[in-house]
Amino acid sequence: MFNHVMIGSNDVERSKRFYDAVLRVIGAEGAPVRNVSATGHVRLFYRHDGNTLAISEPIDDQPATCANGGTIAFKCASPELVKAFHDAAVAHGGVSIENPPGLRDDALGKYYLAYVRDPDGNKLCAIHRVRS
Repeated sequence: MFNHVMIGSNDVERSKRFYDAVLRVIGAEGAPVRNVSATGHVRLFYRHDGNTLAISEPIDDQPATCANGGTIAFKCASPELVKAFHDAAVAHGGVSIENPPGLRDDALGKYYLAYVRDPDGNKLCAIHRVRS
């Protein structure tokens, strides 16, 4: 359904260091594609498993802000990767939020979750769904 998700950054190089470390944990390999838009704004495109996460300087030249209520969730192949994602995020300028990484069991099923905010305040989730 989705082609890509794009989020804004106030410091693309800081975001690159953060996302290089965090996305490597879940299997993204290689450097992101660096692009300069027709307006001169720098963008990074991380591609993995048919999906794209884009980081961009805001085209309107206003400060990048995070979405209130918005979350970008990354699929992880194991509970260990959920924890590793979380730990890499915190080690590279992210902030752990909500409950500690771990197992959740509710009406949606069983899954391992970890929530962090990136250096620009975007809310990220690492998730591994337990197969019944």
